[in-house]
Amino acid sequence: MPQRKTPDEYYAKERPFHAELQKLRAALLPTGLAESIKWGAPSYDHEGTAVVGVAAFKNHFALWFHQGALLADKKQVLSTAGDGTAKAMRQWRMTSSSDIKPAIIRAYVKEAIALKEAGQRISPDRAKPLTLPPELRAALKADPKANEAFDALSKSLRREYADHIASAKQAATRDRRIEKIIPMIRSGVGLNDKYRR
Repeated sequence: MPQRKTPDEYYAKERPFHAELQKLRAALLPTGLAESIKWGAPSYDHEGTAVVGVAAFKNHFALWFHQGALLADKKQVLSTAGDGTAKAMRQWRMTSSSDIKPAIIRAYVKEAIALKEAGQRISPDRAKPLTLPPELRAALKADPKANEAFDALSKSLRREYADHIASAKQAATRDRRIEKIIPMIRSGVGLNDKYRR
């Protein structure tokens, strides 16, 4: 699937919640944030730092506040992103056009910018030990080239792979994921490298 290189390309593509995404973009543009594409989706940045992102999924669309855990969240619209392990990121899920409240969105963005300018930030816990799921450990042991390439990756990239496998609830899903990532590991690439361009 080709990655969208510009926000215009992203927003022009027909997808679930196409009209709602247009409305969300219109709410974000007046904030003065720089609009770009990061991780394959629109990102709104302040002085080179991502403040908020936009994403669409099958059943909802969302704003992702990168340092959302710092926000006061007076309207109680934010929830922990992903599987609940995100330390800083918070998402604002929406399912219809009526969920988009431009004035409230801009107030949250303004607060996020003020926090960033004040130097407030939740940093990732880099001291947390890397724990490999047994299935990944066994797959790497069975493939010396993949094992060597895995050891050469940065700790953050190794953690991405480990977390990806560990987050699968069923053994069959973990097996499918391992089958998919072993060639990536052998190639020396990170799990999410394609989104970092």
